[in-house]
Amino acid sequence: MRSTRSIEILCLALAALVLVWSRALVTQLWPVLGLLAAFVVAIVSFRARRFFPRGTRTRLLIESWSMVLFVTGVLWFTGKSFSPLLNLYLLPIILSALTLGRLVTLLQVAVIALFHVLLAAATPSLDVLSLTYASQAVGQLAPFLLVAYLTTTLSADITEARERIENLAQTDALTGLLNLRMFNEVWQREHTASERDRGVYAMLMIDMDKLKDINDAYGHDAGNSAIVLVAQCLQRSIRGTDFAARFGSDEFAVLLPGATPEIAEAVVKRVRHNVFKTTLDLRSRMIRCSVSIGVVNYPKDSRDMRELLSIGDRKMYRDKELRRAPGSEASA
Repeated sequence: MRSTRSIEILCLALAALVLVWSRALVTQLWPVLGLLAAFVVAIVSFRARRFFPRGTRTRLLIESWSMVLFVTGVLWFTGKSFSPLLNLYLLPIILSALTLGRLVTLLQVAVIALFHVLLAAATPSLDVLSLTYASQAVGQLAPFLLVAYLTTTLSADITEARERIENLAQTDALTGLLNLRMFNEVWQREHTASERDRGVYAMLMIDMDKLKDINDAYGHDAGNSAIVLVAQCLQRSIRGTDFAARFGSDEFAVLLPGATPEIAEAVVKRVRHNVFKTTLDLRSRMIRCSVSIGVVNYPKDSRDMRELLSIGDRKMYRDKELRRAPGSEASA
């Protein structure tokens, strides 16, 4: 938004300066003042939140096309096709390329080319059907097309890079699940919403069983493969509205927004089943993994986030102890 405002002010200042120098204010005072006043009103309106409270893309679209119309009006009063301000068209083109995408930008270049022809037709000494005008038009419009293409390509690369950086900041590099920081943000939002709306949610605290044994017997790469396997099983076991995260080396958490205790137990069963039935091939040996799970429900178990986390940890370790007891089944 700051860049857009700067572009608009720069466009207005340059146009006003050249309009004064070209004596357009003397020969056509009211039309020129009307044009400048209309663009000033447009700039002020674009900055007012009540007109565009949320539609940022809509606002940028209107601003960009308004700038095209303003530049066309300025060219009309400062020499039409021979105006020294013809390159002002680059400002809305760059704005559109950086914010609105390639399709809108190329459409804008096409409209600018149409305006170029109309301005040339209104210029007394210029024949739009002549070879002279054709060569002039190509020389003036080709840079617009080139700038549009290169800027949209650069904008796409920047957007992709930003998305990668954001993804790395939010996810665990090994598993692709949310990292601890991002999970805590999501959990805090869900907890606040549940407090406000008197809602419910559940959370699973999950710990892999015998990861150290796998690391000792087969190496850390095998251990990493086992961690990834469990992460994939978690993703297959939860709903699209749920959130899974890696808490530590072999610890995971799953947030189930709106889940009742019955729904949470159904998810626990799916997680255990999917983990146990998925085998890991290590040196021609098929290894089965298992997990210990502690379930907490808001507000049934507690209304405090720290206490919920503590209860979940205790339930998870209790589950681990029960599974280590003689006669227990890892797949239970």
